[in-house]
Amino acid sequence: MRIDAFDFELPEERIALRPERPRDSARLLVVPSEGPFRDLRVFDLPALLEPGDLLVLNDTAVIPARLAGRRLPRTPDGQAIRVEATLIERLDQSHWMALAKPGRKLKPGDMLRFGGEDETCLAGTLDARVVEKGEAGTITLGFSLAGPVLDEAIHGQGAMPLPPYIASRRQADAADLEDYQTVYAAKEGAVAAPTAGLHFTDNLLAALADKGIERRLVTLHVGAGTFLPVKSEETDDHVMHEEWGEVSEETAEAVNQTRRRGGRVVAIGTTALRILESAGDENGLLHPFSGKTGIFITPGYRFRIIDRLFTNFHLPRSTLFMLVSAFSGLDRMKAAYAHAIEEKYRFYSYGDASLLEPATPSIRPK
Repeated sequence: MRIDAFDFELPEERIALRPERPRDSARLLVVPSEGPFRDLRVFDLPALLEPGDLLVLNDTAVIPARLAGRRLPRTPDGQAIRVEATLIERLDQSHWMALAKPGRKLKPGDMLRFGGEDETCLAGTLDARVVEKGEAGTITLGFSLAGPVLDEAIHGQGAMPLPPYIASRRQADAADLEDYQTVYAAKEGAVAAPTAGLHFTDNLLAALADKGIERRLVTLHVGAGTFLPVKSEETDDHVMHEEWGEVSEETAEAVNQTRRRGGRVVAIGTTALRILESAGDENGLLHPFSGKTGIFITPGYRFRIIDRLFTNFHLPRSTLFMLVSAFSGLDRMKAAYAHAIEEKYRFYSYGDASLLEPATPSIRPK
C-alpha cells in the first residue's frame, strides 16, 4: 500500500506535552468493530472487560538515554562543539548505537565528553569515542566504562528520551523520570516508553484484578523504530528496526489457556501486540520466545493472538497507525481519529487512549 494512504491532518494543539493526572483519568475512545464510538475514561476499563479476559503488558523500563555533551578538544578558536546523543541499541558491554546531533560534524575517532563543564575536572563526566558512522544520523559509541559501571554513569548523566514531538517543544525534566515510565516497569533496556501502559495506576490494576481479569507480562525493549520516520512511498519498501523481546513459558501458557476457554487477550499497547504476534504461529498458538523481532504489520495481516488492543493515538504515516489500521480497518481508524480530533482528544505519548475491536476475529487455537 502507499504510505500516503495512512496520512491525516492533526492540529498541533492536539499533541499532549504532559500526561493527565492521575494517569487513569485520561480519556478513552472505545472503537467497536461497528456502531457508534464511545467516549469514556481509562478508569472505566474494568467495566469494558469480562472475568476471564487476560491483559498482556510490556514490562520494559526506559533508560535515561539522552546524553548532552561536547566534542573534544575545542575548536582552534576555543569553541565547544555541542553534541547530543540518544542511545538506541546496546551492542555489547561498552558500545552503543546512538542517534547523534549534529551528526554531520562527527567523524570516527572523535572523542565526546558528556556532563561536566570544567574540562580540568573529570568527576561526573562520561567519555566516549565515535567508532563509526552509520545511516540516518546513527553513530557507534565506544564508552570509557563498561557493564554495570557504565549503566550507573548513564543514569547519572542521561535524561529521559522524550519523543521528538515533545522534546522539540520543551526540555525533559524531573517529572518525566516518573511520568515516562510505567508503574510496572521492571527490565531496563527501552529508549522509548510503551506509552499505552503509562495510563495504568496501582488502583486501576487492582480494580481489574478484583473483576477477575488476569494479567501477564512480556518484554519488548522499544528502540529506534519509534523515532525514525517512514521515508519510502510503499509499505513493502519500509524496513523495520529490530527490537529485542521475550515471551516467557508462563505467559505463553496463560495466553493459550485463555483463548481456548473463550477468553479474550487484550494487548496493552502496540509493543505488547508486536512481541505476541512475533511469537504466535499460524494456528493461533503462542510459544515462548527470546530474541529480536522486526515484525511490520500492515492491512491484510491476519492476527494470530490478539483479541483487543488498548493503545494511544499515533502519528500520521507511522508504522503504528498502519498497525492499528490493520487491526480495526483503515476506514474505521480514520473515522475514529477524526472523531478524536473533533472531540479534542490528546494525542501521542502523553495523550489519551483507545480500546479497539478487530475488524476480523483473530485465529483461535484448536
